[in-house]
Amino acid sequence: MKAILVDEKGNVKIGTTEKPDIAPDELLIRVKATALNRADLLQKRGHYPPPPGASPILGLEMSGIVEEMGEHVQGWNKGDRVCALLPGGGYAQYAAIPAGMAMPVPENLSFEEGAAIPEVFLTAYMNMFDLGKLQKGQSILIHAGASGVGTAAIQLAREVGANIIVTAGSQEKLDLCRSLGADTIINYTEGPFLPEVKKAATDGVDLILDFVGAPYWEQNINALALDGRLVLVGIMGGAKVKEVNLLKIVFKRIQIIGTTLRSQPVEKKIALTQSFAAFALQKFSEGRLKPVIDSVWDWKDVNQAHERMEKNKNAGKIVLKIGE
Repeated sequence: MKAILVDEKGNVKIGTTEKPDIAPDELLIRVKATALNRADLLQKRGHYPPPPGASPILGLEMSGIVEEMGEHVQGWNKGDRVCALLPGGGYAQYAAIPAGMAMPVPENLSFEEGAAIPEVFLTAYMNMFDLGKLQKGQSILIHAGASGVGTAAIQLAREVGANIIVTAGSQEKLDLCRSLGADTIINYTEGPFLPEVKKAATDGVDLILDFVGAPYWEQNINALALDGRLVLVGIMGGAKVKEVNLLKIVFKRIQIIGTTLRSQPVEKKIALTQSFAAFALQKFSEGRLKPVIDSVWDWKDVNQAHERMEKNKNAGKIVLKIGE
C-alpha cells in the first residue's frame, strides 16, 4: 500500500510499505481521510515515538470503509463507513483497528468530517467528563479554544449546560468559539486572562483544560474554584514552572491531572469510544455536534498542511484526503 513515510531527517513523502494484517477481532479499513494532530509534528522529529506495537506511520485518527473483518468480528459489514482513533497509521491507504474502536460515520457527514471526530472529541470527552467530572451548571475554562480539541470541548460543554470560558489568540478564532457556544471569550494576546475569568466566574472555575503548561500555571491556579480540577492536556508553552505555591493547591483542594490518550490501553480506548458513541453519535446526526474543519488537503500536500499547523494558523481540524 501507499503511505506517507518519514525519512531519517524528518521529511515526509508518499512511499510504499506493507499493508497491515488483521487479528481475529480487528477490521481492515480502506482509509479515505485522516486528520493532523500536533503529535504528528513531534513524532516526525523523533520526539514522540508510537506506543509499543503501534504502527510507526503518522496519523492518530481516520475515516474510511470496512474492507475486511476478522473471524471473531460481529456487528460490522464490508462497506460500512467508519471512523476511529488510532495509536498510529492514519497516513496510509489501509489501517487495522480493533472492531470495538470503530464508530459509524453518521450519514450526514463526509469522510473528511468523519476523520475530524475521533482524536479531538474523544480527548475532550475523556478529559472533561471521565477525568474532569464536569457537570451541569459548573464553569469550565478551555484554553486554545479554536484548536481541534478546543472546538470539540466547547460543544460538549454546551451540551451538558456548563458555563464556558475560552481563550484564543485572534478575533477570528474567538468568533468561532462564540459560534460554537462559548459564553465568555478572551484574547490571550491582549493581556492576562485571569481578570476576565474572574468576571465570568466570580467564585472561580471548576475545571480547566490546558494545552499550554508552564506559562499559564499561576493564572490557572488562581482561576480555580474550591475543589477545582486542572487537566493538563499539553505543554506547548513549556514544562517547567519556576515557583509553585503549594498552599494554594492545598487550601483550595485543587486536583492537578496529567493526561494523554495515545498511550491508554486498548481496553480503555474501546470503553471510551463506546461511551462517547452512546453520548454523541445521535447528536452528530441531528447537527447538534459537528466536527470543525479548518482546511482539507490532498495527501500529496502533507508538508504544506503540517506547515499550517506549525504556524498555528488553523482554527479547527486540518484534514488529509488519502488518494490512490
